[in-house]
Amino acid sequence: MKTQVLKVAVDRIESSKIAQIISALKKDKLVIYPTETFYGLGANCFSERAVAKIYRLKQRDGDKPLSVIVSGMDMVEEVTLERPVLFYSLSSQFWPGPLTIVLKASEKFPEHITGPSKTIGIRWPDHKWLNVLVEKAGFPITATSANLSGAKEISSPKEAFNVFNGKVDLLIEGGETKGKLPSTVISLVSGRLKILRQGAVSEEELKPFLYV
Repeated sequence: MKTQVLKVAVDRIESSKIAQIISALKKDKLVIYPTETFYGLGANCFSERAVAKIYRLKQRDGDKPLSVIVSGMDMVEEVTLERPVLFYSLSSQFWPGPLTIVLKASEKFPEHITGPSKTIGIRWPDHKWLNVLVEKAGFPITATSANLSGAKEISSPKEAFNVFNGKVDLLIEGGETKGKLPSTVISLVSGRLKILRQGAVSEEELKPFLYV
């Protein structure tokens, strides 16, 4: 496999390049893309073939579900079964932003992405270019970090190329990302807030919601 590098200016929407990326995703190809934290490894979340490629590439436990990037609340409602009141308080406070929220997945969501838990982690990033890509695609894309399981996250497109050259179809070079911390991951499956991974949104910021 030859990895194609596509340079984009993340402060500018270039329709032809967006269309090229969407075409790749619709053909079950893997794409590395920039976010407001690190580079992500993307696939059409409804493609069992593409998602299986991600698990193999990352050497990831098959029982560990992937999270997805959405472009807005309409897409959230399409892919989740129910949303507790607390979800709306948290999303209005921290979205768009580096917070991944785990909810019960819609019945139409395939098990290859939810795992046995039938849950899905959802993130609406604070990254206009990425949001436009997902909105135009019309489906969520996987939001796992572009690294091998257990390795550190990647903020440099050059490093991403060195790690994944010949292993993914397309690398979207959008400059150095902010890095620092990955998204914070929380679960609202029980209706109460549970912190699963500390990250860019601090525990201190989440404290007002912990006992709601």
